[in-house]
Amino acid sequence: MLRPTHAFTLIALAAPAAAQERTPSHCLALAERMEVPHVQLASYTDPLPAETVRISFIGHASFLIQTTGGLSVITDFTGDTGGADIVPDVVTMNNAHISHFTTQPDDRIPHVLEGWAEGGEERGHSVDLGEMLVRNVHTDIRGYGEGDIVTDGNSVFVFEVAGLCIGHLGHLHHIPDAGQYAEIGRLDVVMAAVDGGVSLDTASMTQVMDRFRARLVIPMHWWGRYTLDRFLTEMSGDFDVVEAGIGEITVSTDTLPSRPTVMVLEPRPLE
Repeated sequence: MLRPTHAFTLIALAAPAAAQERTPSHCLALAERMEVPHVQLASYTDPLPAETVRISFIGHASFLIQTTGGLSVITDFTGDTGGADIVPDVVTMNNAHISHFTTQPDDRIPHVLEGWAEGGEERGHSVDLGEMLVRNVHTDIRGYGEGDIVTDGNSVFVFEVAGLCIGHLGHLHHIPDAGQYAEIGRLDVVMAAVDGGVSLDTASMTQVMDRFRARLVIPMHWWGRYTLDRFLTEMSGDFDVVEAGIGEITVSTDTLPSRPTVMVLEPRPLE
């Protein structure tokens, strides 16, 4: 396993593009084979090279996603980022659970996207920010009673930016059906809950990862080494596994790993 002491950066050596123009992604088409990544220093406060995206693991299921043009998104936003003075352009909250949403988001946040159905009505988000498109695909979750199902209780959020398709599966409780896979599309990077039971069981989540075949899988929603290692063991046959002891990565289309890779990020609140 790779264990450098600094942050892991996958960058493209491309000419700068206009900040407000979104490079077309291939979410709904087949991706071409990518090149092997290389390592450079990175921090969530550093400027980004053109056509790159930085992903920082805040904790639990919360990530900060940043773009070259200065856009920022926080997933599964609970209101707590660790003390950083940051007002994201978008926050997503995949389901109405205390560790995945807040009832009092900062009024300064322009786009607060709730991922669960309200009054039986789906929430069809499609927010075009120029440089980034944010959309969602509903999935069901288990209710509190035996056999109970909450229809459209979760959302898979997809972020199309810099030619990449980045998917956050949220509290996925079932294997997506053919229609949901088609709506989500081809993912380059996927954040997957690997607790092994509170969301989707380990064997089923591994099956989902095999279906997506994303170049980067970032585990989240894990309860210590036992649940994380169980997932890594299941994935290690067909996926490379990298534990670098870092909390953020910077990615581009040109430098995604050629083999599907599980990249373990350490949770680090923003300071």
